Amino acid sequence: MITIKKYPNRRLYDTTKSQYVNLEYIKNLINDREEFSIVDSKSGDDITKSVLLQIISESETNEHQSLLTDALLKSLIRFYDSDMQVFVRQYLEQSLVQFIEQQDKVQGMMQNMVDNSPIGMFTKMMEKNMEAWKYDKSRNK
Repeated sequence: MITIKKYPNRRLYDTTKSQYVNLEYIKNLINDREEFSIVDSKSGDDITKSVLLQIISESETNEHQSLLTDALLKSLIRFYDSDMQVFVRQYLEQSLVQFIEQQDKVQGMMQNMVDNSPIGMFTKMMEKNMEAWKYDKSRNK
């Protein structure tokens, strides 16, 4: 588990790599499915959620990256402090997990199709030939 400390000057510090990082680094951790937590350097409080919300907020300001429509945000806000809040949270989380799993399966199938297509096989053959030629060239020197 990666621990990132947030200092009062708003700087983020990855304690495992001993280096300062930025929000783009945090996004990369998320995309790489790395487990991490962000803690306040003074209090030790877990502030991961607030930093994640900051990343979402910044992403939502760009119309081309936006996922959350006004209608969706209004619907989500309606569920706060309602009896259904816990169920909606579980539903959204499970739905996204299912969606990601399905997306991974489809991408795997597509990659398999490309690898096993005539073009994919020809590409692999050419790569092997190039490696062999490079090896032969280095031996003949």
